[in-house]
Amino acid sequence: MQQHAIPPLRPPDTALLAALRERLGEAAVLTGRDTDGYCEDWRGLYHGRAMAVVRPADTEAVADAVRLCVQHRVAIVPQGGNTSMVGGASPHEDGSEIVLSLSRLTRVRGIDAIDMTLSVEAGVTLKAAQDAAREAGCLLPLSISAEGSAQIGGVLATNAGGNNTVRYGNARELVLGIEAVLPNGSVLSGMRRLRKDNTGYALRHLLVGSEGTLGIITAAVLQLAPRPHSLEVALCGVASPEAALALFTEFRRRDPSAIQAYEFMSGTGMALVTGLIEGASLPLEGTAPHYVLVELASGRESAGLRELLEEVLAQALEDGSVLDAVVAESGVQRAAIWRLREEHSEAQKRAGASVKNDVSVPVSRVPELIARATEACAALMPGIRIAPFGHLGDGNIHFNLVQPEAMPREVFLARDHEIMDTVGAVVRALDGSFSAEHGVGRLKPYMMPDWRGGAELDTMRRIKQALDPLGLFNPGKLLP
Repeated sequence: MQQHAIPPLRPPDTALLAALRERLGEAAVLTGRDTDGYCEDWRGLYHGRAMAVVRPADTEAVADAVRLCVQHRVAIVPQGGNTSMVGGASPHEDGSEIVLSLSRLTRVRGIDAIDMTLSVEAGVTLKAAQDAAREAGCLLPLSISAEGSAQIGGVLATNAGGNNTVRYGNARELVLGIEAVLPNGSVLSGMRRLRKDNTGYALRHLLVGSEGTLGIITAAVLQLAPRPHSLEVALCGVASPEAALALFTEFRRRDPSAIQAYEFMSGTGMALVTGLIEGASLPLEGTAPHYVLVELASGRESAGLRELLEEVLAQALEDGSVLDAVVAESGVQRAAIWRLREEHSEAQKRAGASVKNDVSVPVSRVPELIARATEACAALMPGIRIAPFGHLGDGNIHFNLVQPEAMPREVFLARDHEIMDTVGAVVRALDGSFSAEHGVGRLKPYMMPDWRGGAELDTMRRIKQALDPLGLFNPGKLLP
């Protein structure tokens, strides 16, 4: 991350803080060192300061807090689980902003196993929402590595993707209704459980993915799916990204409805996981240049998934595209295989500083992305550790670069834009996107004019100006 001088701390608005305490209660307004845990992002890239952290307990209290901040012209940074990879929930360094935490909005408002819908508040963690769906005999198919701490509000504000996008789509595809507080303090009440509702602009889709710049999501109606009765998971060592794509293509040709997840991992990334994460071990006879995790699922108990998995893998082993493979025989083994994928971000964090490129290209061009970006980054910085992984089935690869072992962290991070732009040049040449599922946040707004300039960016600015004319909702995020 490029370093900038820390601006002087602005004096707090004491009248605003007094009004917030009167409305929300003394314990709901944190100041001083009590705000520290809300001001640093998960990656440690941003160390902001906040005038205060407010923690409303319900939607009306969120609306009141917003109205008070607007009256005092104080900017608001909405925050969920604070798991952003791009600083989207981090306040700036001058202490002029209020962090509005949704962590106390934790009610499951309702679940309907016939309609297959779940109504939850923004502070419910994704894991808790999954558990609520499971208890009702349903499945909330959205799954990400940070689901134990990521909250529904943040998941929707960033339009999170995750492991099951290849089958169920991103978060946006699961949202039927939404409730949000707008920048004027009014509450948009759209908690409808309808599959079809063609009555004007789909405002929920405007808010999903807006990163808190247009409204603060306080609750949502999520579409559920039937729980699978058959599930098979395999880990494969593959010779190349081309072999990984060919294997995916064969599974899709044989039964596209069976694929629930298809994940790619590099040999470098896997070595970091097995070397730095306690208890993580490779269940294959040896290492491989690359790996894929395939998960097949079906609502039918006798779906023939094991037979399909074994037939496809047997052919791939015979032709040499798969070097070795293991099929999970129990829930414990499935979890152990998935852990190898889910611990990639943590392992890279332990290995040192990293530059994360959450990019997407057409699925057919993923091997070319990996080859060209690897070559370009190796030429840019000798010794850089190239550890791509991610959702090959939907074209989203986290092309992550870990600092060379002999290079100081600050020297490496000072070149983050140079590294991101090197990867970005390859992605643009392949008709891709520089942000697939993590959002833009504070880290990447500088890229927006080149990638989304002209009428597209101008329209975004017009929408922002119409809804938030004072620019008080999450300033400095998403839009340059």
